[in-house]
Amino acid sequence: MDLLRETRALLKQAAEVEASDLNRDSAAVVVDKLTDVLRQHAQQYYVLDEPVITDSEYDKLFRFLSSVEDSWPELKSDDSPTLRVGGEPLSGFTKVRHERPLLSLSNAFNPEEVRAWYERCRRMLAIEVGDVIPEIVAELKIDGLALSLVYENGKLVRGATRGDGTTGEDVTANVRTIGSIPLRLLDDQDIRTPELVEVRGEAYMKKSAFNKLNAGLMKSGKKPFANPRNASAGSLRQLDPKLTARRPLSFFAYSLLLPGPAADAETATHSRSLGVARRLGFPTNEHTSVFDSIEKAIDFLNDWTERRGDLDYEIDGVVLKIDRIKYQDLLGSISNAPRWAIAYKFPAAEATTRLRDIVINVGRTGSITPEAVLEPVEIGGVTVSQATLHNEAYVLDRDIRIGDIVEVKRAGDVIPQVVRPITEARNGSERTWSMPARCPACKNPLVRLPGEADYYCVATDCPEQFVRLVEHFASRGAMDIEGLGSKLAILLTEQAGVSTLADIFRLRKEDLLKLDGFGDKKADNLIAGITGARNRELSRLIFGLGIRHVGKTIAELLSAEFETLHQLGEAGQEKLEEIEGVGPRIAESIVDWFGVPDNAKLVEELSALGVNTRRLSHETPPAPTGLESLLPFADKTIVVTGTIEGMSRTDVQAAIKRLGGKASSSVSRKTDLVVTGDSPGSKLDKAKELGVSIMSGGEFLDLIRTTQS
Repeated sequence: MDLLRETRALLKQAAEVEASDLNRDSAAVVVDKLTDVLRQHAQQYYVLDEPVITDSEYDKLFRFLSSVEDSWPELKSDDSPTLRVGGEPLSGFTKVRHERPLLSLSNAFNPEEVRAWYERCRRMLAIEVGDVIPEIVAELKIDGLALSLVYENGKLVRGATRGDGTTGEDVTANVRTIGSIPLRLLDDQDIRTPELVEVRGEAYMKKSAFNKLNAGLMKSGKKPFANPRNASAGSLRQLDPKLTARRPLSFFAYSLLLPGPAADAETATHSRSLGVARRLGFPTNEHTSVFDSIEKAIDFLNDWTERRGDLDYEIDGVVLKIDRIKYQDLLGSISNAPRWAIAYKFPAAEATTRLRDIVINVGRTGSITPEAVLEPVEIGGVTVSQATLHNEAYVLDRDIRIGDIVEVKRAGDVIPQVVRPITEARNGSERTWSMPARCPACKNPLVRLPGEADYYCVATDCPEQFVRLVEHFASRGAMDIEGLGSKLAILLTEQAGVSTLADIFRLRKEDLLKLDGFGDKKADNLIAGITGARNRELSRLIFGLGIRHVGKTIAELLSAEFETLHQLGEAGQEKLEEIEGVGPRIAESIVDWFGVPDNAKLVEELSALGVNTRRLSHETPPAPTGLESLLPFADKTIVVTGTIEGMSRTDVQAAIKRLGGKASSSVSRKTDLVVTGDSPGSKLDKAKELGVSIMSGGEFLDLIRTTQS
């Protein structure tokens, strides 16, 4: 691949040559090559989502270009990738008039209104072109900030907000910092790029990036953003572009405007023009679809009404457009909206209501979570009366008070959460809240573990914590005791003497018949469920014990490594950390759990009561064939640090396994070999400190090729 070959050559040059050693002519060549290569890598990363180099390699090239430009300022072009870091602060935003107005969209709130819109389009087109069934483009409506991007001779010359549709604000300096917006259009020999191009789209912030940004703001004592849309708008309207550059903004293009009529086949339809935009370097939304009937389009919007919580960005509806540009021109616009498009708005996922109280929930691992008690309100067709407040910091940083009118959102359209207080509605009667000093269930002191936001009740006899643990232990992913849900967990702990998990297996039919609501059949069914749970897999038992940070996947890794629950309990932290996927935090949690005398006693009692504590045959790793000892990494523990060329982390782990070794994530005295790829981290230093053997990434690749031949 030419791009990779050019990249390797530039990386080598960056490692061997100082910018100050270059003369002007050679510096000009380097700047041209670096600018082009970095632009192509931005396309691979942001548009194609197929990066071919690591972030650290990209950073090396970026720093090399920056140093050369510093040495030769006159060589810095107005589309240099180094502009991504932001320029000098602005004194204010100037107003710019859009060549073509950014019109609003008419809204539809149910399928009937969507059908009515489509029939209006058909009737109008029938007058001009006869009876046609125009195809429809369906696009997710990204909840962000609309932008207009203007390119002259392939270079970005202006980025502007929508404003009132006719006049917006010039935010070019900030737009340049968004990595997914090309500073120069890509060259495509199949596309005749005109001198003037306008691309419209949505700047947005991914949910994951938003959460990380807010966490950083709260940690530094700053006010968090209410939602990703506000974060996007606030970031783009910073007068200091360097601050915008530090905000994780993304962009989706949804319209390509060319001067004059759209005459060629490439842009005769809206869907094709999006393909052209993509080839010019713009990311477009992967879920955009074209339909030949309105009913199929309605199925699409109904589907996304249910699935919108699956995405890592906010959407608030679906935009439907007549696909053929000629038909769009014929349909035209009303005063403020095109006739050929309509926005279907999802049912409201947010509402405001009064926060009556803040109560405390105790989780199965002892985590203490504040919960809002609300005046019931309907959100998206569901009546909500309680919502999560996450943790103490969340409440205090947002200054959420008892008695506030609050904005409530169904996160992922499932879990309600309080977003923010409406401070303008306060009347002075609101009360501040603070985390109680003691557990509401057992009155033992609460503790906050180092490095964690949550408070915990660490009492082993906390009744509410134990109820949650029983519910978890009996759940489908754990011991799968049919019929033992939250209500029965409370009943068994309060009335049947269940005070440890082992007590579940001591229950008899006569014990159950004494409880409210139990007859012969219900009692028999529960006893049968408990009996069946005695033979569950070891991984299910490990998961069911409720060890902090040990989920289902980690439990499966542990059961593959240890033959019995007793062996797991005897393993030290160092041994546990050698297991791929088990880091220091998880290992410490496991060691701490087995270090509690009551938990060690529980393991013995479960075994004595006939509960399986051994790895079952189908959980057992494949038996050795006798040939493993001939493999290069036989019986060796291997740690990889840095990036191996052309291989993902999963590929590397699989290769180590094929070579007979065991991949580990941390270096210890039991590590046999450390493989060093590009940009190795602190693991290499530790390996040198401990005297562990080291193999280069190139030698590792050679070994793989040798064993495959």
